[in-house]
Amino acid sequence: MKTDIEIAQENVMLPIVEIGEKVGIDSSELEQYGMYKAKVCLKNINTEKNGKLILMTAISPTPAGEGKTTTSVGLVDSLNALGYKAMAALREPSLGPVFGIKGGAAGGGMAQVVPMEDLNLHFTGDIHAIGACNNLIAAAIDNHIQQGNALGIDAKTISWKRVIDMNDRQLRNIVSGLGGRLNGVPREDGFEITVASEIMAILCLANDLEDLKKRIAKIVFAYNYNGEPVYVKDLKIEGACSMLLKDAIKPNLVQTLEKNPVLIHGGPFANIAHGCNSVIATKTALSLSDYVVTEAGFAADLGAEKFLDIKCRHAGLVPSAVVIVATIRALKFHGGLAKEFLSEENEVALKKGMDNLRRHIRNIREVFGLNCLVACNVFPTDTKSEMEILRNECHKLGVEMVESRIWEKGSLGGKEMAEAVVKLCDIDHTQSFKFAYDLESTIEEKVNILTQKLYGGVGTHFTKEAKNKIDMLTKNGFGNLPICVAKTQYSFSDNPALVGAPENFKINITDVKLSNGAGFVVIKAGSIMTMPGLPKKPAAEGIDIDNAGKITGLF
Repeated sequence: MKTDIEIAQENVMLPIVEIGEKVGIDSSELEQYGMYKAKVCLKNINTEKNGKLILMTAISPTPAGEGKTTTSVGLVDSLNALGYKAMAALREPSLGPVFGIKGGAAGGGMAQVVPMEDLNLHFTGDIHAIGACNNLIAAAIDNHIQQGNALGIDAKTISWKRVIDMNDRQLRNIVSGLGGRLNGVPREDGFEITVASEIMAILCLANDLEDLKKRIAKIVFAYNYNGEPVYVKDLKIEGACSMLLKDAIKPNLVQTLEKNPVLIHGGPFANIAHGCNSVIATKTALSLSDYVVTEAGFAADLGAEKFLDIKCRHAGLVPSAVVIVATIRALKFHGGLAKEFLSEENEVALKKGMDNLRRHIRNIREVFGLNCLVACNVFPTDTKSEMEILRNECHKLGVEMVESRIWEKGSLGGKEMAEAVVKLCDIDHTQSFKFAYDLESTIEEKVNILTQKLYGGVGTHFTKEAKNKIDMLTKNGFGNLPICVAKTQYSFSDNPALVGAPENFKINITDVKLSNGAGFVVIKAGSIMTMPGLPKKPAAEGIDIDNAGKITGLF
């Protein structure tokens, strides 16, 4: 069986200008990065023309894998194969997971985005530009303190960390500024992975370059000795920061194996950030095509919730359909079956694991008022009996289940899914769409609403430190912002071991951080970290390149 990278390397791509022509982008509106990828001019956003938006989400992730990106890419190929004009608007991968454990974000099998090596390795440099912007702010903060601290910045309140696009636990907590007076003012510091930076969230939520600059200016990075917020605009560097992002703000055009257009732009993780590609890319795709497939990170309780409560609220978007990706193997894992036995038929574990899918379906339909269908990403080990159980259980819930075989067959394996999605999109539910919480609710109330309505818990517990930070935010007028819950992706709870659909649990809120430029408050639950570490055997050990420049081992 060929690997994903072998399939991608055998594919013959079209020049990117020809991909642009398919959706009406003139070559003069493309800034090419070689033959097969390009930046798209921002003037292609036309708010008067809007296609239908399809949100791709999934059940809670497991070691068995779900294939959400693969399904997104395959759905676009299948829609185009049926004669519809469709595009995908997806996130770009971080180098951390590429060399760590999770992998890239190009899809898999016969449903991939190419050039996959470029996409997974640096791409057009957007994430590096975000890192440079973030670290310019960090350098300016410490320099201001070194040069006399005219703003009266209380160093103990600085929340702005430096970033690097790599999994490196050694940098989570450090002391900087050592070595004497000329080398800075010593203080506790730390690093986050670049995709967790507020700059990434700002890039993904900005409407244009002017909006980007205004958002950067609004960033609160610390408080002064009077307890008042200190903003990036006080450092007078929002213009320089925006300049660093002048190219990164433009979405990237690439193609699928079947030569269909894809916009890749932005890459915030959904467990520690808001987990959606950029508003600019989504609106550009909606301006250029009739159907747009966009993916929200991890499961519906994380990526989809943030897509709906943060991105849609800000951008005025309403999905026409929601697709929840599930696999028989993953459902059996949620039913308590160990990973080594997932290839064996087990109807008992499958039925028990359905509880996880049911809760996600309920949330999409009842909490948000949207229509959805279930796409089963079929594996060779799935049996007819197991498939019928899944189909029947979905039927009882009034939700259609379609089989997706796009990993093996490309667009031919997604025809049923594409036809079902088109039918779902024809149902107008814009009036039934609702957010999970009102902005007027307090921060604590918003967290409690998500815990009880979405996660299935009984309440929340806030540490004293978290309560104090919430009081400070509320006092300074930030209490009416949306919230972005950073928690484990593996469970509805904050405990990754509680798979399935746990009940009678409390969410433990350990920290709170303001992302004023992005326009939300980050709520950290459990032991979630914004700088991942490498596993015992990192994926980097299996990646290589030969003298001819051919890459191997990249998935």
